Amino acid sequence: MTTPYVQVQGLAKTYGNVRAVDGVDLSLDEGRTAAIIGSSGCGKSTFLRCLNLLESPTSGTMRIGSHTLRYEGDELVDGKSDSLLYRKQMAMVFQSFELFPHMTALRNVSLAPIVVNGTERQRAEAEAIALLDMMGLKDKADQRPGQLSGGQAQRVAIARALAMNPRVLLFDEATSALDPELVGEVLEVMKGLAREGRTMLVVTHELAFAREAADEVFFFDQGRVAESGPPEELFTNPKTERLAAFLQRYQHSAPR
Repeated sequence: MTTPYVQVQGLAKTYGNVRAVDGVDLSLDEGRTAAIIGSSGCGKSTFLRCLNLLESPTSGTMRIGSHTLRYEGDELVDGKSDSLLYRKQMAMVFQSFELFPHMTALRNVSLAPIVVNGTERQRAEAEAIALLDMMGLKDKADQRPGQLSGGQAQRVAIARALAMNPRVLLFDEATSALDPELVGEVLEVMKGLAREGRTMLVVTHELAFAREAADEVFFFDQGRVAESGPPEELFTNPKTERLAAFLQRYQHSAPR
């Protein structure tokens, strides 16, 4: 049996008396896609931000590849020397793009490899052009984010994440800020990455995407993983009342 590439055990995050993430266990093999679903405020995004160290966990253990971090009492107690290498395994795509507005698409994609990895500028820009081309945006390389549609800006953000050659891609509601007619173009890119065998954790409210592209689905409820399994199993035969109610609400609210 192979060891999961991503493994989280007992992860918790509290804000005062609020337990936003409450003892989450999650594992994912390399080359697989996990969709994380659940109602707003259930801890999905906070979990992803803890995994990526944008938030410091209150407690728990997180491992990416061979790099393990363990937290107790809001402190990193094991793995401090590994934290930078742990973080460099991942790249994150945000809901609101988070592009630099004064930089071109090319500069947004090539900047981190130059600054963080020390890549020579000519090489970084050539690789950035190739990634923009993969996103169907080669002709937008010299445009700034304000000149792009939301879908184009999010595809630039995905190219920027890929430019760092991460072993794990994280998506935090990557389509929720887009106009409905632009959602499809971003989802197609994400489906393509899943088909390529990228290791991906995707927080999403697009249940059709989760059903089609994910290998594993984790249903979060009140900061916990209430149910998990292959998408066909979860969506056709939910074992908990909470998931059944969530899916029923989605079916009633989804556009027809």
